[in-house]
Amino acid sequence: MNENSQGDFKLDFTSYTTVQKTELIEHLMETYGEALVRLAYTYTKDWGKAEDIVQEVFLACFLKLHTFRGEASLKNWLYRIAINRCHDHVRSWSFRNIIPTNVMMKFIKNHTTSPELIAVKNEESHKLRTSIFQLSLKYRETFILYYHEDLSIREISSLLDTKEATIKSRLYRARRLLELRLNEERE
Repeated sequence: MNENSQGDFKLDFTSYTTVQKTELIEHLMETYGEALVRLAYTYTKDWGKAEDIVQEVFLACFLKLHTFRGEASLKNWLYRIAINRCHDHVRSWSFRNIIPTNVMMKFIKNHTTSPELIAVKNEESHKLRTSIFQLSLKYRETFILYYHEDLSIREISSLLDTKEATIKSRLYRARRLLELRLNEERE
């Protein structure tokens, strides 16, 4: 496999054979698969649907790899495809009219052994997850991309095709809304 200095594979995928494309997709799945599922879950609130969306993302990547222009990294390209698929899902009739049933899935792995600490952490993370999922989609996606996926303001701006100032504003508002909701729950 040919890699460039940024760790991405060579940018001209038009000459890739099926075997090379398969190897690349496998590498991308190992590298970004879990993060993309978590990202899709923040939109769908359903682990099964999130996994389905990510499978669609990698299938689209395999089929459209020759169209990759190299204007962004492969990671950003995959995230953009995933976000577009998630937006399509959120706009769909079934998402708007069927209530998700497994919203209570866990994000955080606990490494403590004290049952009391586990109970407190579980309650706190449940409150935080619930508050995050109550944010409107534009705030939730920005918040998750920045804090959970560790993307920069510039990367998020590029992914969402939104001005950097708007992303900063959304992050500020998301933090304020979360702060207000969490303070209300404490009182």
